[in-house]
Amino acid sequence: MPTINYFWYEEDPALKILKFTEMTEEWLDFVAKCRAGEAHDYDIVEGPMADDTVWNYVKDFLNDKLPRNVFRTYAEFKNPTHQISFHTLKALKCLRFERSETLS
Repeated sequence: MPTINYFWYEEDPALKILKFTEMTEEWLDFVAKCRAGEAHDYDIVEGPMADDTVWNYVKDFLNDKLPRNVFRTYAEFKNPTHQISFHTLKALKCLRFERSETLS
C-alpha cells in the first residue's frame, strides 16, 4: 500500500547549504553540472526542482538546442516545485520522523 512519511526539517547552520530562490543563471549552471556528473560538496541543496517540463528545457540547453536567454524566458513562466535535497549523512540528521500515513 502507498505510504506517506512525514518529516520535520530543522536547518543546521553548521552545514554547507546552497539555496536558490528561483531559476537563476547560477541555478541553471549548477543543474547542468550535476546532470553532467560533476560532484559538489554541499550537504543540502534547496530550491526549484527541474521537473518534467523544466527538465526538457534544461536538456535542450545542455544539448545546445536552447540558448541561455531563451531558457530564461521559458523559465520565467513556470512555477517550479520547491525541493530540498539531502546529500550527506550529516544533512539527514536535520530530519525528524513525525508519522506515516497509509493510503487506501
